[in-house]
Amino acid sequence: MRVLLVDDEEELVTTLSERLALRDIDSDWATSGEEGLRLALASHYDWVVLDLKMPGMGGLETLRIIKRQRPDTQVMVLTGHSAEDEYEAVMRAGASHYLLKPLDVDDLIAKMQA
Repeated sequence: MRVLLVDDEEELVTTLSERLALRDIDSDWATSGEEGLRLALASHYDWVVLDLKMPGMGGLETLRIIKRQRPDTQVMVLTGHSAEDEYEAVMRAGASHYLLKPLDVDDLIAKMQA
C-alpha cells in the first residue's frame, strides 16, 4: 500500500510516516495542499490522508482536484475541529473517511485496510 500524507504540521506527517513504515506501509508526505496535489498527480497512491485546514490551498480544494484527476485514489480527511457542514462538504467531494485529530494510527490503518 502506498500513502501520501498532507498536513501543514511537519512533525505530524513525519511521525505518521515513521509509524506507517513500522507496519510496512510506504508513504510520502507534503506540508501544503499545493505540494500534496503535485505529488498526488505525479504518482500513484492508494490513499491520500489530507488535513482539511491548511494555509494556501486548503484540504477541500485539494480533495476536489485529486478526485477529479485521480478518481480511484481514496482520500481520508483529517480535521482538528469537527463541524457537520464540513463533514458533508468533504463527503460530497469524494472523501472516503473523515477523522478527528488527534489521530489514532491503528484506526487510520484499519480504515485503509478495510
